Parts: sequence; C-alpha cells; structure tokens
Amino acid sequence: MRIPGLEIQLDASAVPWRETSVPGVQWLLLGGAPPEGRGTARESAVLIRMEPGCGYPAHRHIDVEEVLVLQGGYVDERGIHGPGNYVRYEAGSTHAPVAVGDPERPVGPSNPACVLYAIARGGIEHVDGHHDRRGDCP
Repeated sequence: MRIPGLEIQLDASAVPWRETSVPGVQWLLLGGAPPEGRGTARESAVLIRMEPGCGYPAHRHIDVEEVLVLQGGYVDERGIHGPGNYVRYEAGSTHAPVAVGDPERPVGPSNPACVLYAIARGGIEHVDGHHDRRGDCP
C-alpha cells in the first residue's frame, strides 16, 4: 500500500549502520531484540539499508513483519515496493527482498540504497531451495 503524500528526507550516510553477514546489507537496531533468526521471541524495530542489487536471502517469517520503505525500493515475490510503501508480511510468509537499482553504479540520488523501517516479531528462518535473486550484489 502506498501512503499518498509521505515524503521523507533522509541522510543515510549519517546513520551509524552496523554490518550484517549479508554483503551490501546494514542495519540499526532501534528497539527490542536483534532479529538474528528463529526464536527471537521479542519484537524488534530496525532500520535496514540494502545497496542496489543486494538483499536478504530467502526467509520465512515466524510471526508478522511490517515494513515502511523510506528511500529507494526493493522487489520481492509481492512486487516492487518504493518510498512511502507499507508492506505487511503475515506469519509463515516467505520472500527474498532485493534492493532495486544498478549495482554497477555508485549509490547516490539517482541510484539510492533502499532504506526501510521494519518491525519484526518472532524472527525468521532461512528457506533452502527458494529462488534467490541476489546474484548482482558485489
């Protein structure tokens, strides 16, 4: 769902990002427990940054995850999600999000990284054999 009129000015370079084990993906824990995988019983709120062409491996949500795209965008099995889009992933849903954009070009105003705000409940579990589109990530 696109939220009409929602525009956010973000200086992502000023955010104290933390590296993840996934190339081109950083995050910042805002509250709760880190979403490190299955069994994260508490709710967590995070900012996630994915460079163009990069994304998370295919995974299944143990409980509901809610996402608001702040900058850039990403594509997954449900479509393309751009700035101002709100997406709710139900418990048991599976996806492999990948940031839109050109991984061969520098990140900038015409090729932004995807930055999103997410509230995750219950963690995730990785899914083997699920289509993974992260091949373009450096």
